[in-house]
Amino acid sequence: MSNRSSVLEQLREGEFDLVVFGGGIFGAVTAWAAAVRGLRPVLLEAEDFAGGSSANSYKVIHGGIRYVQHFDFARVLASCRERSAFLRIAPHLCEPLPIVIPTYGWGKLGIPFLGAGCYLYDLVTLFRNRGIADPARRIPFTRIIGRRAVMEEFPGVDSNGLTGACVINDGRFYNPTRLVWAFCDDLRSRGGTVLNYARVTGVEREGERVSAVRVEDGIGGETFSVRAKAVVNAAGPWAERWLADAGLARERKAGTYSRDACFVVRNTLGLSRTLAVQSSTGDPDALLAREKRHLFVSPWRQDYLLIGVWHKVTDEVPERLSIEPSELSSWIDELRAAYPGLELHERDVIAWNCGLVPFGDEQKSETDLSYGKRTDIVDHRDSDGIDNLVTLIGLRYTMARAEGEKALEILRRRLGWADRRQPSDRTRLRTADFESFDSLCRELEEAGRELLEPKVLVALAHNHGSDARRLLERMREDPPSAAVFDNTTVTAAEVRWVCEHEAVETLADVVLRRTDIGTGEYPGAETIAAVADIVGAYKGWNGARREREIVALERRFTGTASPRSVDAA
Repeated sequence: MSNRSSVLEQLREGEFDLVVFGGGIFGAVTAWAAAVRGLRPVLLEAEDFAGGSSANSYKVIHGGIRYVQHFDFARVLASCRERSAFLRIAPHLCEPLPIVIPTYGWGKLGIPFLGAGCYLYDLVTLFRNRGIADPARRIPFTRIIGRRAVMEEFPGVDSNGLTGACVINDGRFYNPTRLVWAFCDDLRSRGGTVLNYARVTGVEREGERVSAVRVEDGIGGETFSVRAKAVVNAAGPWAERWLADAGLARERKAGTYSRDACFVVRNTLGLSRTLAVQSSTGDPDALLAREKRHLFVSPWRQDYLLIGVWHKVTDEVPERLSIEPSELSSWIDELRAAYPGLELHERDVIAWNCGLVPFGDEQKSETDLSYGKRTDIVDHRDSDGIDNLVTLIGLRYTMARAEGEKALEILRRRLGWADRRQPSDRTRLRTADFESFDSLCRELEEAGRELLEPKVLVALAHNHGSDARRLLERMREDPPSAAVFDNTTVTAAEVRWVCEHEAVETLADVVLRRTDIGTGEYPGAETIAAVADIVGAYKGWNGARREREIVALERRFTGTASPRSVDAA
């Protein structure tokens, strides 16, 4: 019996404490937090885990500094706490992110104004490193650097009136799709169940409670029911469509969504820190702010720059999101004006990412948008008379754990679950079994320096944490499996590992979400073919199925607009 067949049998025959459907970061963390509480949860995803907005974020763990200008200190504190939680929970996949914000003159763009806000943030968040054992994962205080240092580090930065810069520190996800899977993996190790390509099509009710969810297996085509004591709808931008199809929350006003987008170029300037530049849009909700919001030019995997974020309020459905050539052209013009030294052209853009997130109300001015939207939690006892169903439509990746815990608390009070066994904000993932990330990298380098380049070992440590030891041991026993695919840092052994352990069903699962193969740019037809050989051999694909998988993956890289659209980490 295959692993998927075994999972399907468990779902058909078992009864669970909780079903969460929607396998992005909010669903994965909510189900994981339930397992930490000692419950028996199930996580179901209609496509693949982290296949939507969670894969397309800007990868920043927002610590809440932007809310200082709103005087919203409750959100400052909440965001900072959650950034710290991620740095404790998954230190191999989360790290500090220094951001350099140039200052100009002595008004709102100057050092006194910006520095005061940054130092106020430092003061309010003095607790931010509490419980973070790894010194390299602690968030430093703000620093001020001089004009010359800014110009040397960022060649071609606008120097007219430049007085220096504030260097603030936030956080970053090394690989958001790997982080989602790490929560799925830890959930399984705690007795939970996960299944991708399993679409929840409706619910079955007994009086005022949901007794089961109806599920369609996207691989085998079977339809069956999964019995559960409670249900969380965490389907993100698909959540409201599911509610409408199920005839639920009919009186609820539909939410507003933004298509958040960024793009990737090569790091030709060799930047090593993130640069914040002034965009052309403002934030009317801010009570005390600089003239415009910031765009960020951020080094990504050494070879690339990730640039964004642009927001567009839209009615587009999530599976048909795209970037028009005219939009990309206007973004390039905006970046060229904000940072002339990049000398960007449309031909330089090698990939773009976009996803839907809840947003505030669109303003009359196209250059001023409201950014005050918060995560939406719907208790269906109020809207539909159902005691054990909650909808969670998440906003910021950073807040997934906290908002998931809020949804669980609603159900705990309703159903009489015992209090949590241990706090999820201090529970490290299974793959975080190491003293510090640097010590793990040193350990791998000592054991694998004859097999792999240092950058490959570091990538292995990031993506697999303490499981990297087992992967390296496999490669030592079978040296040919240490072969690295062209234009990547991924080995054949890693592809085999994810096929064996990580619920892989398609070639795209491997290339775009379980490994770094699709990060940044198209890895080349030879690499795709070589990966398809390994995945196909494991899955038992015939030649026709292998070719279909390659063609489907190639479409993900070419997308519907130029340049390539890649929903990879």
